[in-house]
Amino acid sequence: MLQPTTPVVRNLLILNVLFFLGTSVAGSMFEVHLTYLLGAFYPASDWFRPWQIVTHMFMHGGPLHIFFNMFALYMFGTTLERVWGSKRFLIYYMVCGLGAFFLHEAVNAYQVFQATGELMPVMTNANAGDLAGIYNIPMVGASGAVYGLLLAFGVLFPNTRLMLLFPPIPIKAKWLVFGLGIMEIYLVTLDSASDNIAHFAHLGGMLFGYLLLKKWQRDTTTFY
Repeated sequence: MLQPTTPVVRNLLILNVLFFLGTSVAGSMFEVHLTYLLGAFYPASDWFRPWQIVTHMFMHGGPLHIFFNMFALYMFGTTLERVWGSKRFLIYYMVCGLGAFFLHEAVNAYQVFQATGELMPVMTNANAGDLAGIYNIPMVGASGAVYGLLLAFGVLFPNTRLMLLFPPIPIKAKWLVFGLGIMEIYLVTLDSASDNIAHFAHLGGMLFGYLLLKKWQRDTTTFY
């Protein structure tokens, strides 16, 4: 039986769906590509706008992308919000999403510096081959925040058995989180740019989530 949604999770689900539908309608009816306005671009890109640091978390690349993110948000976020309360849950969710952005762009900055010797160079015909993939492709999705939720669930409820969708087998939450983390670390060692997945953003969500959990653990004896 499905559990009823909690307030913040419900509002996040609504916002993500509205952003997705709005993006689809604007593109198909008005030829306005909101992804280039609301997706996250590298700060030196001509497409970058400050609000993208937040709005990218509500944008998605397709039906499957938003479905799996929202399914995970509902499944894990609802339990975490009940444990922590709405305020702390929202703080955690946003910190993970922002952490995903900052780690993703930090890696981009390293690649830009390796290619040009600068952190924020203007893209020209001479360096376009090195910079176009970073400057012209936006990052979208709630995956970084969702990976942070998965990490928190694994920390708080390590022995809870979860049923995977593919393959449909039960697994303890702690092993699921561990496996996902190892998989993402492995994938970033590959030349995985062609898969269009921001693996460092996933790791960023988990890393910043872990750091925030440790801070809360130091501040109090239990999580609330």
